[in-house]
Amino acid sequence: MLQQYKRVLVAIDGSYEAELAFRKAVEVTKRNHAHLFLLHVIDTRAFQNVSSFDSAMVEQVTETQKQTMKEYVEIAQRAGLTDVSYEIEYGAPKTLIGRDYPKANDIDLIMIGATGLNAVERLLIGSVTEYVTRVANCDVLVVRTDLDNKPALIDSKHPESHINPEND
Repeated sequence: MLQQYKRVLVAIDGSYEAELAFRKAVEVTKRNHAHLFLLHVIDTRAFQNVSSFDSAMVEQVTETQKQTMKEYVEIAQRAGLTDVSYEIEYGAPKTLIGRDYPKANDIDLIMIGATGLNAVERLLIGSVTEYVTRVANCDVLVVRTDLDNKPALIDSKHPESHINPEND
């Protein structure tokens, strides 16, 4: 019996890895005739060190992300999806993506990029992806390749570092 997913979540954080996850999530969602949920989490810890906390700053970040999420929805719709939505949440990305949002929305598949952090950030605060794979109560697909199943860029800031087995 083949598993059919009905409610697919993809975490969007602006990284190259999240972009890969989104592209694959669109295809998986189409094949499964499912609902695609796009989630961006604004990490409230980023605002804790701002000496004069300004709600206008949070509003500006939110407005920017709304526009970005609307663009993702449009891309998904142009690809043929009709059942797609987005949300912007505030809090700790790990728990929102890995536990709270999937539970509240009956998600049965989370698709997430391999990592959106550099090595130092992973060491200090831990990987959201690693946490999600440990705590999620549904299937988690960690996306490491593009739509052609070619290895993703090692470093999204340096596209020339793309691994290409034909050049080895």
